[in-house]
Amino acid sequence: MNRKLRRANEAAARRSGAPSDPRVAGLFSSGLVHHQAGRLAQAETLYRETLALKPDHADALHLLGVIASQVGQHDVAIDLIERAIAHDPKSPVYHSNLGLALAGRQRFAEAIKSYDRSLSLRPGDAEVLYSRGNALVALGRPRDALESYERALLARPDHTEALCNRGAALAALGRNEEALASYDRVLKVAPDHAEALSNRGNALKCLARFDDALASYDRALTARPEDAQALFNRGVTLHDLKRFAEALASYDRALGVAPDHAEALSNRGDVLRQLGRREDALASYDRALVARPDYPEALSNRGNVLKILGRFDDALASYDAALRLSPDYAAALSNRAVTLQALDRLDEALADCDRALALHSDSVEALTNRGSLLQELNRFDDALTAYDGAVAIAPASIDAQMNRAFLLLLTGDFARGWPAYEWRRKLPSWVERGFAQAEWSGQDIAGKRLLLHAEQGFGDTIQFARYAQLVAARGANVILEVQPPLKPLLAGLFGVEVVAAGREELPPFDLHCPLLSLPHVFATTVATIPGGIPYIAAPADRFAAWAPRLPKDGLRIGLAWSGHRDNARDHERSIPFARLAPLLAIPGTSFVSLQKDVRATDADDVRNCGNMLDLGCELNDFADTAAVIAGLDLVITVDTAAGHLAGAMGKPVWLLLPRVPDFRWLRDRTTSPWYPSARLFRKGRADTWDEVIAGVAAELEAAELR
Repeated sequence: MNRKLRRANEAAARRSGAPSDPRVAGLFSSGLVHHQAGRLAQAETLYRETLALKPDHADALHLLGVIASQVGQHDVAIDLIERAIAHDPKSPVYHSNLGLALAGRQRFAEAIKSYDRSLSLRPGDAEVLYSRGNALVALGRPRDALESYERALLARPDHTEALCNRGAALAALGRNEEALASYDRVLKVAPDHAEALSNRGNALKCLARFDDALASYDRALTARPEDAQALFNRGVTLHDLKRFAEALASYDRALGVAPDHAEALSNRGDVLRQLGRREDALASYDRALVARPDYPEALSNRGNVLKILGRFDDALASYDAALRLSPDYAAALSNRAVTLQALDRLDEALADCDRALALHSDSVEALTNRGSLLQELNRFDDALTAYDGAVAIAPASIDAQMNRAFLLLLTGDFARGWPAYEWRRKLPSWVERGFAQAEWSGQDIAGKRLLLHAEQGFGDTIQFARYAQLVAARGANVILEVQPPLKPLLAGLFGVEVVAAGREELPPFDLHCPLLSLPHVFATTVATIPGGIPYIAAPADRFAAWAPRLPKDGLRIGLAWSGHRDNARDHERSIPFARLAPLLAIPGTSFVSLQKDVRATDADDVRNCGNMLDLGCELNDFADTAAVIAGLDLVITVDTAAGHLAGAMGKPVWLLLPRVPDFRWLRDRTTSPWYPSARLFRKGRADTWDEVIAGVAAELEAAELR
């Protein structure tokens, strides 16, 4: 029994000594004894017997209401206590306990009125002031709640619960240092106060004292190991620190205690999404929505996963559900815009971004998404303005900085683009090598040994490996560290020692440089892109092994139609194989598949294609791929490593590109300064691959490549 209810019983016990019917007094007194001992069923029976004899017995009505409140029957409690008040409106404890029952029904505004009536009869009651503060917090009025807690503490300075909740009110007002002091006052009196320790961790997290926050949560969990909220808060801190596996374990522990903890389920989905476990993330959001169907954040985050999975219509439905619950939810509007963009509903998407910005003009996410939309609409100057606005608000926003860098490079503004592209080092995918040697930034390197290391995909390594010879021309000895499947191919680069990442011990070196920082170091412009094509050739022995297997008749064409399925823009970089039928039907052609991994959705069409030799699954490394390409007349591909390889070999290559391609293909061009043998076929405003394929088919029918 809590202190407030015990005091109510004690007050009733004092009043029960007044002259009355002995039977009524005896029944009520016996009920009071049972109530004070926690035997609620027996107390309820005796209070009801009291009321059967004396229906207007105010204390019996009141305490019967208290029992109803104790067992969660708050509506019954409200009725009974209001009847007691009708008989005795001057009892402060009746009004305070009515406030508790009303709060139990989440009727907080009415609860505050009851507490105020109680305080008008007995000013300075610490318990009532404390309960009043709790109701004000529930109404989202932390400033008023703080004032109520302060008054409670004036009446009783050692009221630990009021001190603890005072800290929460201060934290809600952003006054985290003061909140911390309030929690520390609690812990001086009660060192194992789990709620104060957990809330103290929250304040420390807000102050960016993450290690101290985790230590405070751990102390809370030592005091109360099954504290779901402390486990959840600990998970949030680990989540913010991007320690995703540990965060997941903490959320799972919280859910072991409270399986329907909606926030833990939703945050667990966020972590699983970060870990690439998208289907599991979706299941976690769905569980959160079973626990709390009206949870807009879970609906919006669920939409994010569906968007990544390419289920755009389902994602749109999830965002719409979130916005029905919370029409001013700017993040849902912004992400809905991205989904509409994927569905090529650009004008609607732009309207969503503008609506989000009308609600929150400083929304970095909405500004960044708006820039992406404007970029797709070929409004490049406006897009740059949007990115610049996002960067001005949040200079540390990786998404805004990277989108800005990509746009500058796409538009050929290399002078600003390459320095901006150095922001890629802040991406979660960046691996910091931790070399003791300094990074090369362009200083004299004659006679030094320089390590150039691959950092991204196969295509990036092939494209930028050309810079190794520029470095060697400055008098350096160059070591090029590449992905293992590229070593047999790139080992033939003139004057460069090539090693395979992760498989070989690095030779000694003086300086190092990431491969994609070399254009910045060399201040590359569109006019000074290193040429020297071809700079890659197929090993002679590999060519000799593959040449006899290639078609003997017709125009021999290599084909690759899909990129990496985990790429965030895979839907713009991959084409269903069946859509390529117009190419495969052109007379006088023989196709060779360079597609190493064929998706399940394409497998039957590939297997049943009569005009294509499927070699992809037999290609062990890029030296094999180069040997096959060397024996072909043309390569047709989406934006994949096969396109880079063909271009670096000087082989005619036709690239099928989305409306807004990767930065290296620039804009409004049919040729590439990186690969003179490349032709670029771009989607138009209609954003359909069929239009691109029809254009390629027409060119192919007229081609004279031999």
